[in-house]
Amino acid sequence: MEEGRSSATAEGAALLRAAHQLLDTPPVFDDPLALRIVGEASAAAVRADPQRFQTVERRALRAFVALRSRYAEDRLAAAVERGVRHYVILGAGLDTFAYRNPHADAGLAVFEVDHPATQAAKRARLQEVGIAVPASLTFVPIDFERQTLADGLHDAGFTTAERAFFSWLGATAYLTRDSVMRTLGFVASGMPPGSEIVFSYATARSALADRTAALGEPWLTLFDPPSLIADLTDIGFADATDFGPAQANERYFSRRTDGLRLRGSGRMMAARV
Repeated sequence: MEEGRSSATAEGAALLRAAHQLLDTPPVFDDPLALRIVGEASAAAVRADPQRFQTVERRALRAFVALRSRYAEDRLAAAVERGVRHYVILGAGLDTFAYRNPHADAGLAVFEVDHPATQAAKRARLQEVGIAVPASLTFVPIDFERQTLADGLHDAGFTTAERAFFSWLGATAYLTRDSVMRTLGFVASGMPPGSEIVFSYATARSALADRTAALGEPWLTLFDPPSLIADLTDIGFADATDFGPAQANERYFSRRTDGLRLRGSGRMMAARV
């Protein structure tokens, strides 16, 4: 990642979310800020050349990017119904949830965790495109080479005494296995019962892995679903639920007429303390 700017994968995911709003009707994931957050030039580029996003590979990747946000926010809504009032977005990138928070009236506080350089670039982008930062949002810049997640959240005023919902999308493949399990362990052992984390992960390498490696963001970690569930149980989660392409296509894509659906090795996991 180039110092002082958002990571290439964060920018790429945001562009796919924006393209999803324009190219896929109805959207699996409705994000009214997706086009604004990418900036005027990028949004105009999608409108000017939509066919660039209609290859089989890009459609499948766009579907997964939309699906992971939709699934996470569906699980979050259920958590809010259970009384959860803290939402931590790990590796927030250009995620827009905090700026369209549908649970703000219920008192949901949002904590965006990211590398300081990526977060600084996002804050500059928000100002550039005129998206206001709500009082319910706290930025949590963490350089994991110098600071733990627990310390960073504590310094930002987050309390581990209350239940929380965590999302971690599009990140685990780029981290070492030890780093992934350390973060999951913080949720499993450091948060009270009823807390939950939803995260995406990959089971096999793909052409995307080669491209992100060329951009300086290589894939480092893959997981086997049954083994991952066993590991989550071992570190203290009360239950873990894998959500794969077949389930996602049935729940979110089965009635579509445009052929948009998941393909590839991306999966979702939900684990509750």
